[in-house]
Amino acid sequence: MLKLLTIKNYALIEEVEVAFESGLNIITGETGAGKSILIDALSLVLGERASAEVVRKGAEKAIVEATFGASGNKRVKSILESNDIDLMEDLILRREVSVKGQSRCFVNDTPVTLAVLQSIGDLLVDLHGQHEHQSLLRTETHTDLVDDYGGLEGLRAEYRTSYDTLTQLFAELEELQARERQLKEKRDLYEFQIREIDEIAPQAGEEEALEAELKILENSEKLFEATSQLHQMLYEGEQAVYDQLVKARNQLEDLAEIDASFTEMKTECASAVAIVGEIAKFIQSYNSKIEFNPERLEEIRERLGRLVMLKKKYGGSIDAILEHRAKIGREFALAENFEREITKLHERIEAERKTCSAAAQRLSTKRRELVGKINKAVVSELAKLGIANARFDVRIENRPLGKENGRGDAAFVKLGREFYEAGPKGIDVIEFHLSTNLGEDPKPLAKVASGGEVSRVMLALKTILAKTERLPLLIFDEIDVGVSGRIAHAVGKSMKSLSQYHQVIAITHLPQIAGLADTHFVVEKIEKEKRTLTRLRKLDLEERVEEVAKLMSGAEITDAGLEGARELMGIAIQNEKVKMKK
Repeated sequence: MLKLLTIKNYALIEEVEVAFESGLNIITGETGAGKSILIDALSLVLGERASAEVVRKGAEKAIVEATFGASGNKRVKSILESNDIDLMEDLILRREVSVKGQSRCFVNDTPVTLAVLQSIGDLLVDLHGQHEHQSLLRTETHTDLVDDYGGLEGLRAEYRTSYDTLTQLFAELEELQARERQLKEKRDLYEFQIREIDEIAPQAGEEEALEAELKILENSEKLFEATSQLHQMLYEGEQAVYDQLVKARNQLEDLAEIDASFTEMKTECASAVAIVGEIAKFIQSYNSKIEFNPERLEEIRERLGRLVMLKKKYGGSIDAILEHRAKIGREFALAENFEREITKLHERIEAERKTCSAAAQRLSTKRRELVGKINKAVVSELAKLGIANARFDVRIENRPLGKENGRGDAAFVKLGREFYEAGPKGIDVIEFHLSTNLGEDPKPLAKVASGGEVSRVMLALKTILAKTERLPLLIFDEIDVGVSGRIAHAVGKSMKSLSQYHQVIAITHLPQIAGLADTHFVVEKIEKEKRTLTRLRKLDLEERVEEVAKLMSGAEITDAGLEGARELMGIAIQNEKVKMKK
């Protein structure tokens, strides 16, 4: 429900803050006092288009802020979460329009786009009047209303689950078929690449090993000469290091016999003899294994050249070549098995299509069973509201796509041999039709209802759908145009009944409706510092009586008028007295 509406520097409003209550909130006021300005301001914060003209003269910007109690609204919560907006106990919508025409939107103090603000507003308010928030004039809501009336949420959910599964399966099929087409175009290329890579057959780590071997073979003569010389120097030469170390060790042994302080040096020298001996042995072994193999050298150079060619074509490294080979191998294998994979997917689609079709048919059957009840109920309510010759018709249409092997191959629903258009809500296209004149055939609701009549049609529909309609706030902007007397009282009673299930805000000029208010506000135009202002004021009990009397008899209030107002408000006054006692 709407808890608080704050308006600053909007048109004739300098600043207004009004706390609305649950139940039936009535707004009255003289013609031109600014009642429509309030509705326009509320429309602005719900996402209507903005204009710099709404900014009060002398102000920098107009601000409209609406605080809603919407903590239990799951659809609103979903929008908040998807837009990273903080969840709070109250939902605060704010719209600012600058004198330059720039508009800013906020939800819980988080900047949002106008589209987000509109989507939230559409879930909170149904505004009936010359405005856009008229949900029942939008045909896309008709299916929801029929389902809500019949309590078909379970069937809808069952169908939607299957529909979503089919959506995913068709997406997989489309992707697979697209890949098949792409692979058919690339098959020859992949086949060539696989053959080219497999012919060379690169191995992980191979390049490094070949380069190391190549380096040794290219330097085999140098390695042979160097190791030969080194072996001579260390072991075989006349003054070989090994022999010299042996002599030194022997002398140190003699010295150690004389002076024990040479013992450690004797041991170190013995170790040096052993180390040089091992080095000489390794060098001799290495020297004996050196190959002079021009054929192997050329073979390595050729192999490395082929690997370089592959690297240039397939990613710059052996690992990249192997990864590419694995990828195109999988793709090529898939291309070989596409027919089998697509056949399997078609089988899954056919099985799920049967499930979806059965659910769609059950849902459609239940909806058609509701049509007669809804039609009669709406006509009955319209009669109470002064439209005696109304004809109301909930029309349900199914749109065939074609028979098997025709346009319907990719359809979600198939009944018999016929395929049907289907959407997230089923196969039914539902639209409300209305005729308010005797002898005229019903036509689409949006085309035939206008002015005060449209609001009474809305009121009738809201009355029969009151317990299930999901919008928490209903606003009626002078729906009583063209009605009076008994019909006006009927309109008021209907709105009063609606207020048991919704918060209702109504602008009216009829005492029969105003007298039923749970909360009554009056819009007044005043002068302040030589400027005209509009203000909204909540009335107490006696002020309510006076306002209703004024609506009944005009500006001059008489005792008879007050008595008539009290009589008209009898039930409301009793309720107010009970509240006052409490």
